[in-house]
Amino acid sequence: MRPSRRIAAYGLATDAVGRVLLTCPADATRQPGLWRLPGGALRHGEHPAEAAARWALAQTGLRARVRRVRQVCSDVLPLVGLGLVEHTDRIVYELAVDPAPDVGAAVWLSPAELASRPLAGFAARLLEAPAAPWASAAPPYPSDPAAPDAATGQRFAVYGLVTDPEQRILLARIASGYPGAGLWHLPGGGSEFGEDPVDALRRELWEETGQRGHVTGLLSVSHQHNPAAPWRGRTVDWHTVRVVLTATVGQPTPAVVTEAAGSTAAAAWVSREHAVTLRLSEVAAAALATMV
Repeated sequence: MRPSRRIAAYGLATDAVGRVLLTCPADATRQPGLWRLPGGALRHGEHPAEAAARWALAQTGLRARVRRVRQVCSDVLPLVGLGLVEHTDRIVYELAVDPAPDVGAAVWLSPAELASRPLAGFAARLLEAPAAPWASAAPPYPSDPAAPDAATGQRFAVYGLVTDPEQRILLARIASGYPGAGLWHLPGGGSEFGEDPVDALRRELWEETGQRGHVTGLLSVSHQHNPAAPWRGRTVDWHTVRVVLTATVGQPTPAVVTEAAGSTAAAAWVSREHAVTLRLSEVAAAALATMV
């Protein structure tokens, strides 16, 4: 089976008595017959939050307001009918909707009723309910189809707002030949096929800064669409979804780049006061603005 990657956004909507809005689309091509949160794949250039609201309207008939991002996760599943082994990066938002009667393939289910429905694996994990027996993960496929070999592509990237016991901030400077070359950025980068967002950040921390970190939370999700992004001597129509996690390094060491010929030219621990004087990437500047 061929490897495939996609980015998808979903909405978690609950009512005043704790029921959850779930859907089981009749035309589902991925794991048909399973109940899941309203949602689906992002369009090229679409913000994940907008995708979550769009899918909620399409699948439930309800207009949704996005409150906040709740969770990011990933899984790899065999889709035998499509001939694929598919890695999906999933972003879940909390949605506010006006409760309405069940419509078509969408229903409001109580916690007790969840046990009677076959749930998709990621929905079951989020809702702490049993998953359908056939909603199991496949082992990671050895190659990564997300590499920018085509003129157009989506990229799921994970970055870290990383601090140490002295509240210094870990930054990485972008190497020449990459978007934002010369700017100081948060350590991180694109996740690999079969890789969870937390594992991706841990790997990137070591490769770009030589640190071992502990991930503590989810800070933000944003996106960027650049139709002519420079990438290794050519241009790519990139749509990047950017997840920022918070992390700590309990025993920091001098920051060094351990990955040869990668996207990072240098790394450093700096105070927040010094960091805001540097030429920062958009992602880094937005993350630092959340610190008080």
